[in-house]
Amino acid sequence: MAANNLREGTEGNSARDVEQALNEDPFPALRAKWGVVPAGLSRSSTSELLTLTDQELLQVWTGKRAAATTGKEFAVRGWYHTLYKDVLRGKSVLDVGSGLGLDGITFAQHGARLTFLDLVPSNLELLERLCGLLGVENVAFHYLESLDSIAALSGRFDVIWCQGSLINTPFDVTRREAQALLKHLPIGGRWIELAYPEERWLREGRLGFDEWGAKTDGGAPWVEWYDIAKLERRLAPADFDVVLAFNFHHDDFNWFDLLRTA
Repeated sequence: MAANNLREGTEGNSARDVEQALNEDPFPALRAKWGVVPAGLSRSSTSELLTLTDQELLQVWTGKRAAATTGKEFAVRGWYHTLYKDVLRGKSVLDVGSGLGLDGITFAQHGARLTFLDLVPSNLELLERLCGLLGVENVAFHYLESLDSIAALSGRFDVIWCQGSLINTPFDVTRREAQALLKHLPIGGRWIELAYPEERWLREGRLGFDEWGAKTDGGAPWVEWYDIAKLERRLAPADFDVVLAFNFHHDDFNWFDLLRTA
């Protein structure tokens, strides 16, 4: 199916109303949703996790990371922890939509310099507390209050890391965020992203993107599928060489690793 119709999968007044609201200001709906974040096979409220004792929090977090990366879940998240922990060592990484930090904290523990960017204050508060408990010092924390917050980021990054964090708004909204982020990615930098493929959308009934969000991401206001052509349009006019681009885990997810070129 052609990917040049950016309204594919949306129909009816409900989807149009959701799309219009997200285009006007996506942050209230996203902030209301993403205080409850994916944690392997489950989801967790970061504000509730903050009520735990230090010992309880470490036990819960390490348990969730193990559950999300080992056994059958290695095929979902564990494989890219194994692949990228050495690739990212010594690199400055912007973790966009950090959530519980299952990726970012792991890479920081292996020597990456992480900046956690998130739109929910309790997520960042939890990440800062976890890094302190784990003795991870090569980290910074940045609140994504609005798109203007991206301009306030310090410096440039070797890697922009977006694990499912740029699929929950309509294409035009996400493109604006991507363009703001690209100002912090120099030539030779890597854009690494996890998304959902068109094959999954087709398999799950070609739902409106608002309905698909509710089904696939625990009540997210919106989910769009991506392929490499659609992602490259979102990042244009920036040019990239494709390092990796493939579907995985029975077409549930797809992976993009792009190298920015002159």
